[in-house]
Amino acid sequence: MSRASAWFCFVLFCLAKALQMGVFCWLAGWTLRWRMAIPATAALWVLIEYTHGPLGFAWLDLGNAAIDMGVPMRLAPLTGVWGLSFLFAAIAAEAANFAWKRPGIPFLGLALIPLLWLLPAFPNERAVSEHATLVQPNIDETEIFTPQSFMNLLKRMDELSVAAPSKLLVWPESPAPFYDNDQPFMGFLEGMAKNGNQAFLVGLIGHGADGVDRNSATLIDESGRIVSRYDKVNLVPFGEFVPWPLGPIAFKISKEAGDFRAGTKQVVSTAEGHKMATFICYESVFPNFIRGFANQGAEVLINPSNDGWFAKTAARYQHLEIVRMRAAENQRWILRATNDGISAAIDDAGRIREQLPLYQESSRAVGFGYEKQLTLYTRWGDWFVALCALMLALSRVESLIHPRP
Repeated sequence: MSRASAWFCFVLFCLAKALQMGVFCWLAGWTLRWRMAIPATAALWVLIEYTHGPLGFAWLDLGNAAIDMGVPMRLAPLTGVWGLSFLFAAIAAEAANFAWKRPGIPFLGLALIPLLWLLPAFPNERAVSEHATLVQPNIDETEIFTPQSFMNLLKRMDELSVAAPSKLLVWPESPAPFYDNDQPFMGFLEGMAKNGNQAFLVGLIGHGADGVDRNSATLIDESGRIVSRYDKVNLVPFGEFVPWPLGPIAFKISKEAGDFRAGTKQVVSTAEGHKMATFICYESVFPNFIRGFANQGAEVLINPSNDGWFAKTAARYQHLEIVRMRAAENQRWILRATNDGISAAIDDAGRIREQLPLYQESSRAVGFGYEKQLTLYTRWGDWFVALCALMLALSRVESLIHPRP
């Protein structure tokens, strides 16, 4: 894109996202007049926050602010991030109610805080016996590959992979031309799995019978056999696909506005005698989607990602916080391999147990564990969002029965 076109699209994106906040502020002007203002406004916030995913682009939810708060995080396995968003929104509504001397019943927001100590705490850090090798190749996002530079990259990837051996090898999503219809490349991967006697998860570009590109992750077992391929279901708007009806406009501006086709199903595979599942990069922002893998039996989650497009901004740290919340909600370890950071092993409480250095070519055998228990959130998904809708409706009915000046 030209600089002018890029700024034009960016401003349009900001305006589109601002609409949801505008709707919240407009409706909160009404809910803060009700006697049940605190729970009503907090429920409204959760419902608006929930719409970010299906309406285009989701990122940090308010509840992610609790990721390093031990006691509030006890809500995560029960309500998902939505219960935490409700808690913080209720406290904010309490402050607004007090500052503006609104008629809402006071202290309803603050009354929630002592109840958190009644919830089960996360287990303490435990020693683990399983290990996986995370490879972080630090590939330049703008590199134009030649046959020779591609072979050099594969040599470097091989060296990184064998430098820290384990029973499970994970390569990240990357900007390199890794294609599953490149037979010499796939043969190279199968040879690596056999030589290392290890299962191998690699991010690549997958193809189907239709010949259309997909952002994929392929799992190869220790015998070199392809076990499964997962095609990314939730694509990045404008980065990997163009939302309707903006396609004709976007493709006139840039021929690379988005050219992937979305996958259609979640995949849980078995390797090394355990069930595992992969979600790719941006998919971490969809709580209900990620919990589906654990609900189908995945004992560990793997998250190949490429955050190199974020450059040296806060976005990559935010992305890590989002992934950590998914681990806590489902009480599953997440093995996160990225192109240039932040690669990490995240435990079943959302804690970072090991982390690779940023912006460096690196690899490390990190410890992790397999988990089988199902949390309330894993079993029931976004039930708390439905409860918020009911709460908002009942608060409205109460305001009609007992109108306030």
